[in-house]
Amino acid sequence: MEEKTAAHVTCSNGKTRLIQTLVLGIVVIIFLGYSFMWIMMPTSAYREYFYPKIRAQTNSTFFGTQGTTILVYTFPVLLISVLGSVYLHLGLKLASTNSCEIKRKSMFSWWKRPMIIRCLGIVSWIELFIFVMFIALLVWTFSAYLHYFFNHMDIFKEIGQGKRWEAKLSIIGLTLGIVGNICLTFLFFPVTRTSSVLPLLGLTSEASIKYHIWLGHITMFLFTAHGLCYIVYWAVTNRLSSKILEWKKTHVSNVAGEISLLFGLALWVTTFPRIRRKMFELFFYTHYLYILFIVFFIFHLGFNYFCYMLPGFYLFMVDRFLRFLQSRQCAQLVSARVLPCETVELNFSKDQGLSYTPTSIIFINVPSISKLQWHPYTISSSSHLEPEILSVIIKSEGSWTRKLYQKLASPFPIEHLQISVEGPYGPASTHFLSHDNCRHDKLIMVTGGSGIAPFISIIHELLFMNSTKKCRPPRILLISAFKNSSELTMLNLILPISNASSRYSNLELQVEAYVTREMEPPTESPKPLQTIWFKSNTLDAPISTTLGQYSWLWLGVITSSSFIIFLLTMGFLTRFYIYPIDHNTNKVFSNSLRSVLNMLLMCISILVTASAAFLWNKKQSSIKTNQVKKVIELSPLKHNSWVDTPIDRELESLPYQSLLETKNVHYGRRPDLRGILMEHEEASVGVLVCGPKSMRHQVANICSSSLAKNLHFESISFSW
Repeated sequence: MEEKTAAHVTCSNGKTRLIQTLVLGIVVIIFLGYSFMWIMMPTSAYREYFYPKIRAQTNSTFFGTQGTTILVYTFPVLLISVLGSVYLHLGLKLASTNSCEIKRKSMFSWWKRPMIIRCLGIVSWIELFIFVMFIALLVWTFSAYLHYFFNHMDIFKEIGQGKRWEAKLSIIGLTLGIVGNICLTFLFFPVTRTSSVLPLLGLTSEASIKYHIWLGHITMFLFTAHGLCYIVYWAVTNRLSSKILEWKKTHVSNVAGEISLLFGLALWVTTFPRIRRKMFELFFYTHYLYILFIVFFIFHLGFNYFCYMLPGFYLFMVDRFLRFLQSRQCAQLVSARVLPCETVELNFSKDQGLSYTPTSIIFINVPSISKLQWHPYTISSSSHLEPEILSVIIKSEGSWTRKLYQKLASPFPIEHLQISVEGPYGPASTHFLSHDNCRHDKLIMVTGGSGIAPFISIIHELLFMNSTKKCRPPRILLISAFKNSSELTMLNLILPISNASSRYSNLELQVEAYVTREMEPPTESPKPLQTIWFKSNTLDAPISTTLGQYSWLWLGVITSSSFIIFLLTMGFLTRFYIYPIDHNTNKVFSNSLRSVLNMLLMCISILVTASAAFLWNKKQSSIKTNQVKKVIELSPLKHNSWVDTPIDRELESLPYQSLLETKNVHYGRRPDLRGILMEHEEASVGVLVCGPKSMRHQVANICSSSLAKNLHFESISFSW
């Protein structure tokens, strides 16, 4: 019977893999075609042959000239997103039935080796290759457009009357704007947390922030240069006062472009590291100017041209609205543990169906501190080992976290804390913990300061793997550097309280802790952890997935159905309202009004479909939640907000007592990372680092050495 079941599972997995491969093949073909169109766009062949031919076939009374842009540049990316959702759903289905297989080496391991570029930080060879290719695309587009425009200056009627250098200055300004639009096209992809595009590439939104930063700097540099070129051109041709205030009805609006640029500059200035670190709240609130930046950008060029940049922004809008819907529900905070090193661990109730990978993050909002601020934190629990609890660790390092710590560490603790969450968000899979290949013989985790949080979630996942015997987990070496001995109490959070000693006994874990600012152990014993149990509230609910168990499929449904509704409503609007006035000439109907109507239809389409999917899944989730609420029953006293009994102290000491046998504490020095890493001779050693920039760069340099071919580096993004 078991053999038949195993054979059936193997057959089913084979079919699923085949479908997944076919979907991936289609995605690759579409992506190559989409990339080819961007490469061809500045060429004479495209502008004089391909584009007119495509436009003649797609210029209808329902969509007008923007139908061509939607078909060629918008539709392919959204189709990739929908197919990516199917691909990821199939991947989850396979992961749930996989067992441990023979270890195999990735053919791309060399390309993933780290290197340090001064202006880019730590990047892999494949990241550097893609970055260079993207810069090559920008340079190619700029040079190809300049060559074409310089050879066809007669098409610019306005500048044909001026001097030749003035005309070239205007063309250079135009070309800089076109190249900047390419950067804007991809700007929103890295910050779209629930999109399938990033996981399809093996990326997360948190790890892709650096791409958003790179694109943002390039975009604003090009747009600023674009604006300055035109201001100088208007000034030297004595038309500055008339041109700078020009808002044409059916052409480019200069005023809207200037307003958009001003909002973009205000946003850009606050992103520089020195300003962002010292005035984070200013950076946070100014970033909301992106809404006005985009709105006036659309007014500047019209919705027709914005369709080139629409895919990334459309997926971002879907993601942003889904996050808004999730954040309206208050999360059920069960307990908090307060550490003497000004650190707290928050324990939320979660739906058992909510599954996430190690190193995932959630965004937290505490309205009593700030109604607008959302802060990301790395989840320290495992959805497999702790199916009803989701934990995060928060260290007091800023004004917001300091206020939160003061609330929880007060001698008169609060009985209930209202918190909203967004997420979790994380990688689709963690290859260094993969059940299907058990990739590494050993894992070395290097942490500095508050970077231990993601490694706690990894250790919890390894505990689960060890307890279920799915695959023998690798040996673990945890190297942690702390400033003061009081921070050693964070090691107590490595293991879950329940059944900690029994599950830990078979896990090979060695901890090497370094206290850098103290020369010897303190004479006084550290203060014990304190636990706060919060009263339940009928308005709170366990954290659950926004779109239920089949979230990737639901995301694909929302993306496709909302876009179809948007196309249908836009088609009816164009055919029965705009076309009778304009007749597809783009010379009568106001560009601004057309843009407003299209933006409104797009927002309504997303709002309707996302709300319907969210409410349906919320209803299904509430049915399951009402059946059992086990987490609340774990509370020793439901109606007491503070409990510190001998039983609690005994439970809290279990992880600490277990770790004493495998923990070495070194005072007054930093870890010799090169010596520690180079002494390991296992065939495959995974090196994970999470901490200050200097530590990450040091470990990356060591792992990139030709003498360390067995070391596989990975920088873990964390939020604390």
